[in-house]
Amino acid sequence: MTKPPKASAPAKPSLFKTLEIDTRLLGMIGAFVVICLVFNIITDGRFLTARNLFNLSIQTVSVAIMATGMVFVIVTRHIDLSVGALLATCSAVMGVMQVQMLPGILGLGSPLIAPLAILGGLLAGALIGAFNGWLIGYQRIPAFIVTLGGLLVWRNVGWYMTDGQTLGPLDQNFLLLGGVEGTIGATGSWILGVLFSLAAIWAIWRARAAKIQHEFPVKPLWAEGALMAISVGAIMGFVAILNSYEVPIGRLKREFEARGEVLPEGYSEVYGLPISVLILIFVAIAMTVLARRTRLGRYIFATGGNPDAAELSGINTRMLTVKIFALMGFLCGLSAMVAQARLANHTNDIGTLDELRVIAAAVIGGTALAGGIGTIYGAILGAIIMQSLQSGMAMVGVDAPFQNIVVGALLVLAVWIDIQYRKRTGEKV
Repeated sequence: MTKPPKASAPAKPSLFKTLEIDTRLLGMIGAFVVICLVFNIITDGRFLTARNLFNLSIQTVSVAIMATGMVFVIVTRHIDLSVGALLATCSAVMGVMQVQMLPGILGLGSPLIAPLAILGGLLAGALIGAFNGWLIGYQRIPAFIVTLGGLLVWRNVGWYMTDGQTLGPLDQNFLLLGGVEGTIGATGSWILGVLFSLAAIWAIWRARAAKIQHEFPVKPLWAEGALMAISVGAIMGFVAILNSYEVPIGRLKREFEARGEVLPEGYSEVYGLPISVLILIFVAIAMTVLARRTRLGRYIFATGGNPDAAELSGINTRMLTVKIFALMGFLCGLSAMVAQARLANHTNDIGTLDELRVIAAAVIGGTALAGGIGTIYGAILGAIIMQSLQSGMAMVGVDAPFQNIVVGALLVLAVWIDIQYRKRTGEKV
């Protein structure tokens, strides 16, 4: 009598599955580390200096802010090709208000100039974005056509607003939002680093408690502790790097001379966290909460997953489209504020090719062009990778046309890798 075959033991879950590690995120972090190490070797150690990492962070902010909005646009199966042109229009609005309009009304140097100019730029962006969303959602014009038209229209609207001229000088309070002119110093940076570290620990622990409450499987305690340690190490390490970048002596001398003082012997200051980077951090937190914790976020991802089912379930997908593009326009205005303040003037070529960089950042960060899938942190990491490549190539001496060739090729490669990944994991392509 033959014995029945023994039942095979269930397959032991892999370490990645046990720890719930996002392999796509791990791959992006690995790519970023490789890029940094390669360029650091090629540039004889100049790439990973505090000065370059400081500049890299403030140069990333503008594209990263818009990339967070592009996630929602692509998740709902749309595209926005007009973000660079819309940024230029918002920048023109803020430039005209600061240089030509408000000083004559409020007086030169009035503290109201900067906030009113910012409000005007944000409002212009939100209204133009809402108009794009109305054309797409209610008039059923494809987003590709609407925003392709916007790519041509809005940049030239900005050109006519300024008569093709560069606008400056900008309000001194406004310049604080650009990066170099506005930082919070060493002490403020350490305090914020500690607060953000505590917030990261609390968020990880709260997520674990929520899973236990709903009887979902959780990671081992040592894995949670390791994740907390990595998060705190990354935050405090970033703060330490920025706090090691000292203000040049020449600039300190000029600042002391402007106050009628003499620079003390041996005196030094560090930059610390730029205000523009703090703006990006708060945008990232707000957009993540919007995506994961609000009804609007659930509607966005439900519509991207299956638009017909979402509409049949009672979601007003037309108004949802208006809201998404209005949000995208608002973020373009915010990016215009940061970019203009960093450049210290408004130029008519501001934001040129940003539509390529923003879409590439979102796609490299794992946002599926088929809709329904995307993360805010992935888009920001994608923007950092893009800027690292461009900054590294600029330091090596690669000219701008070839840099754009590399960025375009990287976008195609990222989509191809995304398709292959989804085929292997069984996700929709």
